[in-house]
Amino acid sequence: MYKKLLANLVKPVLIAGLFVSQSLYAQTPIVQVEKGVLEQGGFVVLKVAPGFDVSYKHHMLKPDGEGRVLIGFSRNDRAKQTITLLENNGKKFKKTLKITKRSYTVQRINGLPKNKVSPDKATLKLIYHDIAEAKKARKINLPNPYFDSGFDWPTKGIISGIYGSQRILNGKPRAPHLGVDIAAPQGTPLHAPADGKITLNESMVLSGNTVMIDHGYGLRSTVMHLHKVFVKQGELVKKGQVIGEVGQTGRATGPHVHWGMSWFNVRLDPSLLLKRNLKPGDRVSPSAMVLSEKEPLEKEVALKANAK
Repeated sequence: MYKKLLANLVKPVLIAGLFVSQSLYAQTPIVQVEKGVLEQGGFVVLKVAPGFDVSYKHHMLKPDGEGRVLIGFSRNDRAKQTITLLENNGKKFKKTLKITKRSYTVQRINGLPKNKVSPDKATLKLIYHDIAEAKKARKINLPNPYFDSGFDWPTKGIISGIYGSQRILNGKPRAPHLGVDIAAPQGTPLHAPADGKITLNESMVLSGNTVMIDHGYGLRSTVMHLHKVFVKQGELVKKGQVIGEVGQTGRATGPHVHWGMSWFNVRLDPSLLLKRNLKPGDRVSPSAMVLSEKEPLEKEVALKANAK
């Protein structure tokens, strides 16, 4: 009888994909999923009860004035992810998030310059420098919730590459594609997908002219292969603002923009914010263009995937 009573007092409950423990001291969930997707490549905004901090993937997260923290999931994260809640008195509570696993396609891209697929030592040195600069920018944790502006497609074009696909470049297996590619004519206006602050503006070997927009709480967008850049480091930008032009700089087989997102160094899928089941050939466009389009999308825009 006493065992049955105890079992009723302490048992796991699933609420919106979040496993919480009920006990005599916690009749309601300590954490709630406010927004986002519990899925590989997605992120969620969690609302935490007052008096708790959150630890996840080696990041100590302090909730904002509304009790919110933001966490992201990688391409290959396991179905159950554990977060730790730390009370002011030192007590710890572990909670399990149940996320959806995904399947990914294989993408073959040929015709790339040899030094961009198998670079020489001098080029590798430059690439390592680029990687270090990007990692430094991804460590920033701005306290401003710019992401509250919502997100929109950064340009008008044709989807030529999707998140998570395994890349085979010139017949050689490479790292998965961790973003969305949008093919469009060179010079097509490129818009900020959400409010944020420019925390990186560099010309890089593989990604060409690259801009990183920090949306706060560890969340950021990176747009690559730009033809022209109209913003400066440290500048605040608004959702829909024209920040540059689509181009073909870096490792690219045609004009396009690679839109990647990350939570610190965890790479996310931008399409989860806007369109489910995205596939190559889909046409996308910002819902509110700041600049009017001069010409319709050209027929010559290749449907084949462009390299990151």
